[in-house]
Amino acid sequence: MAKITYVEFNGTEHVVDVKPGMSVMEGAVKNNIPGIDADCGGACACATCHVYVEETWLEKTGDKSAMEESMLDFAENVAPNSRLSCQINVTDALDGLVVRMPESQH
Repeated sequence: MAKITYVEFNGTEHVVDVKPGMSVMEGAVKNNIPGIDADCGGACACATCHVYVEETWLEKTGDKSAMEESMLDFAENVAPNSRLSCQINVTDALDGLVVRMPESQH
């Protein structure tokens, strides 16, 4: 299991255990984390699971695909560390990962 910290825009933190093989989005949905709606169910077809990945974790979360980059064009307040949480696969190496939700998703 990987402990992942989801931080709402208002600073409220939710620390949950997520099984390897799941996505960061699935971990949020299964644990009722507010701010990650996941309207498309993880198909990389919306941007309602947009998160900011802490800088120290960017390399470990992998590269953005062209499809993810395209979907981020529909998200608000995109930053260099923006990711779609449905596209981040959880591994043991992500134990301690911190993601923050943008203001537009509160």
